[in-house]
Amino acid sequence: MVTTKGSARDRLLDAADELFYAEGVHAVGIDRVIERAGVAKASLYNAFGSKDALVGEYLARRQDGIRARIETALARGGSPRERLLRVFDTQAEVFSRPGYRGCAFMAASAEAEPGGTVERRSDEYRAWLRGLLTELAREGGAPDPESLGHQLHVLYDGAAVGARMDRDPGVASAARRTVEVLLDAAGV
Repeated sequence: MVTTKGSARDRLLDAADELFYAEGVHAVGIDRVIERAGVAKASLYNAFGSKDALVGEYLARRQDGIRARIETALARGGSPRERLLRVFDTQAEVFSRPGYRGCAFMAASAEAEPGGTVERRSDEYRAWLRGLLTELAREGGAPDPESLGHQLHVLYDGAAVGARMDRDPGVASAARRTVEVLLDAAGV
């Protein structure tokens, strides 16, 4: 499907998001993204400069979407425990969407060269998520919020892998129950 609305930059990002997420960053050539976006090749280079920069913006857009979903859920208020559980509830909603193919950062990282754009964007995303989980653990009075934040992050990642690899969005329920056990143990 060729996109015909929005700026060339937006159309390229839309096409990249669709194709890279469904098929993989390295499996999709730049010509397919350009064709799907319905723009000239020069538009890609004018807007991004390179495929690598387009991939970086694709991942930044993915992070922005995740952050917005989580921040919206957290804005509903509640105790730190309720807010931590909402992070995982938000993840569960994503698992049940048609076309869920796992974590875009994990998929892109599996193909990436060390030290490149994908690694940098993935590191930024992971630092943000772990920082959020750690801060919520701190707000909840966890005696070791860094350790609890790390454990919750591992569980978040594991749930994403399980939902994708087993094609089972129900893994989110098991993850949520495990989060509750961890929070109980930490007194949150």
